[in-house]
Amino acid sequence: MTDLKYDPVPHNQKAFLEKASKRRGFRETYDALETEYALAHEMLSARTRAGLTQEAVADRMGTTKSAVSRLEGAGKHAPSMASLKRYADAVGCTLKIEFISQPMKRRVATQSSVRSNAPKTARRST
Repeated sequence: MTDLKYDPVPHNQKAFLEKASKRRGFRETYDALETEYALAHEMLSARTRAGLTQEAVADRMGTTKSAVSRLEGAGKHAPSMASLKRYADAVGCTLKIEFISQPMKRRVATQSSVRSNAPKTARRST
């Protein structure tokens, strides 16, 4: 098994977002990928806590470094549940998926596109 030490590259997320937000269309694109970025953040945090490199995680998963890189890349790849479970196991974690209720304001807009289950009233033809 590969025993590589994790040496993180410094990254200032606040400075990155401040600079990137000046680009046209950035905010809309960033907001649309909110869930993917949250997943990527959780994965990177778990790997950092485990003190592992992508190579070490790949070795534990039985895959390649490039595959791990794709898993950790927000918005570029939609990982399968099996891959997420193997990744979690490789970094010493358990995968937990939750559905969290949205605030009412956001739910109402989302529900308008979903067919209502309420009974329909009969219409009379004249």
